[in-house]
Amino acid sequence: MMQVLKSAWALLLGMGLLMIGNGMQGTLLGIRGEIEAFSTLEMSVIVSAYFVGFLGGSRMAPGMIRRVGHVRVFAALASLISAVMILYPTLVDPIVWTLGRVLIGFCFSAVYVTAESWLNNAADNNTRGQALSLYMIVQTTGIVVAQALLLTADPSGYVLFVIPSILVSIAITPILLSISPTPAFDSAKPMSLRQLFSYSPLGCVGMFLLGGIFSAQFGMSAVYGTQANLSIPQISTFVSTFFIGAIITQYPIGWISDRMDRRRLIVIVSVVGTAGAVVGALFGGSFPLLLLAAFLMGGASNPLYSLLIAHTNDFLDYDDMAAASGGLVFINGLGAITGPLITGWAMEVVGPPGFFMFAGSLIAALAVYGVYRSTQRPSTPVEDTGAYVAMGPGVGPVAVELAQEIASDEAKDDDAA
Repeated sequence: MMQVLKSAWALLLGMGLLMIGNGMQGTLLGIRGEIEAFSTLEMSVIVSAYFVGFLGGSRMAPGMIRRVGHVRVFAALASLISAVMILYPTLVDPIVWTLGRVLIGFCFSAVYVTAESWLNNAADNNTRGQALSLYMIVQTTGIVVAQALLLTADPSGYVLFVIPSILVSIAITPILLSISPTPAFDSAKPMSLRQLFSYSPLGCVGMFLLGGIFSAQFGMSAVYGTQANLSIPQISTFVSTFFIGAIITQYPIGWISDRMDRRRLIVIVSVVGTAGAVVGALFGGSFPLLLLAAFLMGGASNPLYSLLIAHTNDFLDYDDMAAASGGLVFINGLGAITGPLITGWAMEVVGPPGFFMFAGSLIAALAVYGVYRSTQRPSTPVEDTGAYVAMGPGVGPVAVELAQEIASDEAKDDDAA
């Protein structure tokens, strides 16, 4: 672990600052949108726009890096992120915000691809797993810290938009000055979606549903908080609890997944997440119960991302694991685009409980489909399953590919042993 920190501390520090900036602007827009009297439907479009840009960035970033290199791509896109964050309070208009979110989503996706390829280059075969774990911890911690910074100023002013802009600008410095040499960029040849679905229907359907769940949590939770008349500190705590739940449950669920049928565990975790959504929909008027709902949903949805990837790997050959990463990220991105739009519609129709009703219906659908798939083919023996690698839905495709390679290497080592 210390070796990873020594070689990649600047990268991890820079990514932590970037995640604080991203986490702040995501929640802040939900709060500021209510202040500016944007409708729930308008906010859902604004939130969804981020994932449109993110999906586009993940597809186009590799070509950009090959043409002009990591340094130029990283510096240019981080500068764009910083500029757009300043424009939000200057041009308060739903269309401008939507276009800004598309651009920021595109930039963050490409920045993740760049940083993750640097991270992969900074670690060797023995430390890649530790590097990925640290990266995930930094990402999640950054989002939680961002919610605390929302309490430092009035969301109706400019200061809270300036802070993430400054953080993103500062994040560029340690990365560009300390990371050397610039790594070569290469990615696995993608697998067709039809072929990927034939290997693991549950993995593909689950990743699509999970995209909608996560995007609703990440983008619409602040909108829910404003509609439910929560105070700014309560909204900050509510959003943080989703990610705190993810930090606490990720590794225990991973440990269990290596010791039991993964389909059964996917169903169990999905049922727990559904229970959290039911609590939130029925008892949202009680803030402690609202936090319990957020903890259960966040603690279920984030580990499910890793579980579905590990389950898919159980049916892939070693050489196909990395190739499957692009398809899994793409499917998850499609679900993420639709999530905020349907959540916004549900909240327009039934009010704030629509947030939990939609997310809960997706998690419940995953549980039901998991039960169905369990009847379609025998389970993989526990001793033949691959390794669980902790991941989160907010990472870029390079991190998913890295996780696939780690799982492949560990599976080969187990077979050799």
